[in-house]
Amino acid sequence: MKSSPGYSTRNNAYLFAALAALAALAAVLALSLGAERVTPAEIIAALVRGDDGSAAARIVLYARLPRALGCILAGAALAVSGAITQSVLANPLASPGTIGVNAGAGLAAALCCALAPSALWLVPLASFAGAMAAALLVLLMAERTGAAKITLVLAGVAVSNILAALVDAVVTFAPDALNAYSDFRIGSLANLTLARLAAPALVTALGLAAAFALSNELDVLMLGGDVAESLGLRAGRARVVLLAAAAALAGAAVSFAGLLGFVGLVTPHMLRRFTGDEARLLLPASALGGAALLLLCDTASRLVFAPYELPVGITLALIGGPFFIWLLLRQRRVRRHD
Repeated sequence: MKSSPGYSTRNNAYLFAALAALAALAAVLALSLGAERVTPAEIIAALVRGDDGSAAARIVLYARLPRALGCILAGAALAVSGAITQSVLANPLASPGTIGVNAGAGLAAALCCALAPSALWLVPLASFAGAMAAALLVLLMAERTGAAKITLVLAGVAVSNILAALVDAVVTFAPDALNAYSDFRIGSLANLTLARLAAPALVTALGLAAAFALSNELDVLMLGGDVAESLGLRAGRARVVLLAAAAALAGAAVSFAGLLGFVGLVTPHMLRRFTGDEARLLLPASALGGAALLLLCDTASRLVFAPYELPVGITLALIGGPFFIWLLLRQRRVRRHD
């Protein structure tokens, strides 16, 4: 397990303080900025007093607060899911988006909406089941074939495309299965309500609690399967449990935010430079970093081309795509030097 050289407890405290401050600032900007500017005093008044009939209170409570909370939930969930996936598969290129976990959750959510359109509370559970199935498929490929890291990611991309095609098929035969399908496919946080976030918030809270509680097991797994077994950890069962937590988090995010990509790839990879691979530091740092990243990207998506609004998935793709190419090239250089 690789630790971050030269980082002390004080440095870690500074890192978490900086991440928390960045997430808080991003949340304030998300609530303040838009077609109508809302001052921090108006935001506080709306949160404390509720809907007092003012335009600022309605904007904050019914438009921007659900969207900001959605960014926090989805960003934290996808980033922690990505950190777990990268660690379990020992692959820095892995993430819920690149290995098909998000697509599996999306297919299950589409099927749930088509077969039981009135049971919206089932969507997060269906998303978890789809994400878990995709995660187990990837784990099976990794363990049975011994595929190289890049080969495994390419296989994940193929699985993602197959699952995305099945989502297209569901929408073709049941056009009302997913309202605003293009936003779901790209990833968007528009038109959220607090009621719609209730079930995903519960699943996200449970998934984060499980991930943090299993941080020691994740650290042991990163030493290798044989070493983990020699230390008394049942590596196979631990991988499945950790992937279940990652799938729950990715499924919860997909159920309301759509197929957002790259949050689970970019955030943990960048934060490993500061936390190292130690899960007790990496996972909470990823949660804060993912929340801040998605808040900032969503705010930028609303403002850059105002009065038009880009789905946040496009902004993430413009950031994450070049980052993923850089990672591929970097991994190739590392293999040549080995």
